[in-house]
Amino acid sequence: MMDIRQTDSQIVEDQDALNEMVMMDHEDRRQRADKNAEDLDVPMLTGAECRHLLVNFAVEEFEVPTGICLEEMPLFTQWHLPLKLTAILMLLTLLYTFMRDVLQPFVAQGSSDFYKIPIMVVNKTLPWTAITLLALVYLPGVLAVLLQLQRGTKYKPFPLWLERWMSMRKQLGLLAFFLGVLHAIYSLCYPMRRSYRYKLLNWAYQQVQRNQEDSWVVDDVWRMEMYVSLGIMGIGLLALLAVSSLPSVADTLNWREFVWMQRILGYVALLLCTAHALVYGWRKWVEAKRYVWYTPPSFILASLLPATVLLVKALLLLPCLNRRLEQIHRGWERPCPQKERQVSGEDSKIQ
Repeated sequence: MMDIRQTDSQIVEDQDALNEMVMMDHEDRRQRADKNAEDLDVPMLTGAECRHLLVNFAVEEFEVPTGICLEEMPLFTQWHLPLKLTAILMLLTLLYTFMRDVLQPFVAQGSSDFYKIPIMVVNKTLPWTAITLLALVYLPGVLAVLLQLQRGTKYKPFPLWLERWMSMRKQLGLLAFFLGVLHAIYSLCYPMRRSYRYKLLNWAYQQVQRNQEDSWVVDDVWRMEMYVSLGIMGIGLLALLAVSSLPSVADTLNWREFVWMQRILGYVALLLCTAHALVYGWRKWVEAKRYVWYTPPSFILASLLPATVLLVKALLLLPCLNRRLEQIHRGWERPCPQKERQVSGEDSKIQ
């Protein structure tokens, strides 16, 4: 009997334990369900949180949280106008170069030089657009300085068009650097072209026909050595400026260091690129045969705007103008004529 009672009590205890386990399992399920419901009830992410999430994690469209609408997010809003300006400049320079290097020989001489479009015409378009964009980076600063000198104060706001122009200088500078790098790559590909190899063979054959042993031209050698060296230094400084404009690098610089790099090194880069274009032209600007259809060579037009910016900047460095500009930046204001008359009238009344 004792054994039967013990077994019955054990069965009851086992059933109670089983019921407790079932109850605990139900409670755990309820807690998990409540927790999942709380996780699903997530508030909508703000725009800053969405951008932070998308910047820090590379996600596909199906991985984006439901609170984010990709179609409504802006797409390169600060790059719209710089890209449009770059496209317009490239189109104009491409048409001008095509007219001079391809269309004019076809019309005047009947020679088919359309093979020049992919490499040679594009490689003249890229540096022309790049140096123009680089000049447009520093031109608004020069205009702002001239406006401050004319007004005699720094407290008056700039026109809206000038403020917008100054706000997109970073984008213009990065586009100029990008086109400059493409120009360097295109130039390195010149000896790889089949047309260049055929021309090289023709030049060698013509030299043999003239019974000329040495084709060394000192003038051309110096010209190419100089403009290649200037181009390398210019693209190197542009690379340094592009790296310093990155937020991760700019945050490590104080305001004075950042301004020194972007201003001083930027003008040096513009000077080197302008010298690169002028040395490339060398004596071509005085040769009449270079003015096809009464149009100047492309290097002359490409150098006009940057040379103007550098010239005006050099004039602003004169002591008479630089001293007054420093006074304006320190808070000095030119007195208005009306105020001077009022002050002189009050002084006369007091006397």
